[in-house]
This record gives sequence, structure tokens and C-alpha cells, in this order.
Amino acid sequence: MPGECPMTDPSRTEEVRREFNRWAAAGQGEEMESHHLPIVLPMLPLMNLGERETVLDVGCGAGWLCRMLASELRESKVVGLDVSDEMIERARAASTNFASLSFLVGGVDQIPSEDDVFTKVISVESSYYWPDPARGIQEIFRVLAPGGSAWILINYYRDNVHCHQWGKEYKIPSHLLWADEWAGLFRQSGFTSVEHRRIPDDSPTPEVYTGRWFRNADQMRAFKSEGALLIHGIKPASDLH
Repeated sequence: MPGECPMTDPSRTEEVRREFNRWAAAGQGEEMESHHLPIVLPMLPLMNLGERETVLDVGCGAGWLCRMLASELRESKVVGLDVSDEMIERARAASTNFASLSFLVGGVDQIPSEDDVFTKVISVESSYYWPDPARGIQEIFRVLAPGGSAWILINYYRDNVHCHQWGKEYKIPSHLLWADEWAGLFRQSGFTSVEHRRIPDDSPTPEVYTGRWFRNADQMRAFKSEGALLIHGIKPASDLH
């Protein structure tokens, strides 16, 4: 496989697991749908999802996007993966009505899957928390079927200056990379047709903002106008490892 790198430090993965277990206990997994839907909905048509897909959602949290995909893609198989066992427990409890949907506990640095399985891999607001993004993208490349595609969507990236202050609020280390750096990691892992674009968040912005992520409503509005970063690429159909 192109660009092999050392295995991720298990202590870093455990640190991420503990933090997101804390999020799960606080009910933050269930909040992600309303937070992320405005940037996810414009992305889905770009993915050209077919009738019979096998989709992996990396960093699925409480499984809201997995359930959305399983509802729309009734002939497809959807798998959610999260390093947080507490998130996966909640995802499973909320998804008992979906026969084609399953969940796995595990980190992106060692995806518990055979090679060449998934036609699409998606990750929303997760990859900047990965202990080793290069390793994670290599693992996504490994589990994708030849001709399959990967789609990473994030709000925290260096090109958008209105999110840089988030880093000091995070309880675990995070990666603030340029869009071109993310694209470079895709290419180094073997992806072709790698592209990145912005997806603006058109949801309403409050007149007054009093949270901790932005200085004021104007900065929040500017951040949303810059948009989320979407990076995607294709695993060559001729790849033979």
C-alpha cells in the first residue's frame, strides 16, 4: 500500500476514546445532526450514491447520518465506525429498526474491516481529531473497493481563519491543516481525482452570539460563509495493492 507509516500510538487513540465517551454521556452525539446537517445535505448529491452501495461512516458518533443513509439507500449496507464505545452503544440503541445498518467500535488508524469492502467512505467533522490523519486516510484507502470514493467534510481547517480559535477549546490534540495538505494526504495514500471545495453553511445565524466558539455573531456569519471543507478522491479501479 502506498505511503506506509508507523502504527498510531495507542495512548493517543485511548485519549480520543475517553473524550468522546464524555461527549456521549453529555448527550452531544445526539446534537450533531442539527449542527452538521446544513453542510451534509449539499454534500450528499455530490457523492453519486447508487442503489446498492456499501458505505462506511468514520466517526459516526450516535449514528444520525448512518440512519439517514440507511433510510434513503434501502438496498445498500451502511456501517458506522467510532472509537467511542459509548457513542456506538447509543447508535445501536437508536437504530434497531434498520436491518441493513450496523456499527463497529474502532479507530480509523486500524479499521476493523477486510480490504476492498466499501464503495463509499464518508467522515463528517472527525478527521482533525484523528491521532494520525495520514494513517487514517491510508486505512480508508485500504478498505475501499477499487473504484470507490472517500469523502471527508470538516469545519476546522487552516484556510478558514474564523475557526482557528477553536484549537484552544479542544480537550484533545487536533490537526489544523490547509486544504491542500489534506488533498496531499489523499494523493500520498494512492487516491486519484482528488479535489477539494467549500460548502457554505446557509443556516440562520443569531443576531447575538454568546457562545465560546466565536467572538460574536459577525464572526460566526463569516465562518459559515467561508464554508466547510470537502475533500474527496477515488481509489483507482486497477489498484491491486
